[in-house]
Amino acid sequence: MSIFNTGKSLLKRVEVVPVFYTISNDFAPYVAVSIASLIKNSNPNRYYRVIILHDGMNFHNYLKLRNLVTKNVEIQFHRISHNLYLRTIIKHCSKKTGSGDFFSSAIYFYRTFIARLYPQYARAIYIDSDTVVTGDVAELFDLDMGDNAVAALVDPKVVNIPVFSSYVEHALGVPPSEYVNSGVLLLDLKKLRRMKFLSRMVKIMDKYDASLVAPDQDYLNVICRGQIYHLDEKWNASPIKTGAPKGAKIVHYNLFKKPWQCDGLDGEDLFWKAAKWSGYYNELQSIKKNYTIEKLRAKEDQVAALMAKADKLSKVKEPVIKNIDL
Repeated sequence: MSIFNTGKSLLKRVEVVPVFYTISNDFAPYVAVSIASLIKNSNPNRYYRVIILHDGMNFHNYLKLRNLVTKNVEIQFHRISHNLYLRTIIKHCSKKTGSGDFFSSAIYFYRTFIARLYPQYARAIYIDSDTVVTGDVAELFDLDMGDNAVAALVDPKVVNIPVFSSYVEHALGVPPSEYVNSGVLLLDLKKLRRMKFLSRMVKIMDKYDASLVAPDQDYLNVICRGQIYHLDEKWNASPIKTGAPKGAKIVHYNLFKKPWQCDGLDGEDLFWKAAKWSGYYNELQSIKKNYTIEKLRAKEDQVAALMAKADKLSKVKEPVIKNIDL
């Protein structure tokens, strides 16, 4: 076994809790914080397999992340190789280079490959890297999601920000009260395979070639509409000044400014506490120290462009993408 497929061999029958992250090399320090907090809150009587889908990672980050392995939490690395689906996605993303194309990167689509790449799993968890885990994710894995393909949180930004509500309703044809955030997902992989989710998404991408605000998330909502179980907000909670909301299991820094970029953000103490377990604490402090005002202003410009794009698309007469039959 490669040294990069780390963790103990399962010599006895133990149900694995598979947890996926998707990152580029430069996001290794942030995913380390999330994984370290997941480990800290894991059940010692359960076995977890963290699988990092990536586009290439240097040896330094491989070793640092490998050092997080414990007796009941292993870490594996899977570099996503080029295939027909990925080539189509990369080609599509390469054309989306406007100021409002904040999320048009093929890496955001890696989570859509999980069902196809891992036929050995019936279900799995996906977590964004800008998170801190404050509870046991095995409880999410065990959740009864009925006959749904996905479980996710209704996106509070879409519900509460009129421009995004209008975009979702008009450009996607999805009621804002049903539109979910894809930062934390419980996936019924069997059902997603039966739906041919990845093939369906790529065909929609080919047919409409649409410019979207949050592409991977938008496709998920359109394709799985009516088959999404709405999670309790404790599984994808927004941070508060004192850290984690009461009862939160996963805290998601789901805004455009992150604790490693500037001071004064809600929940920053929670992040830095978890960072001390990650092996990247000093590097993260250095990243924040060197994060310039210019970078923050550029990010604010990107957010403004994203909202302008959402506003423009909210005025279309019919949805810019639609689900299709295969």
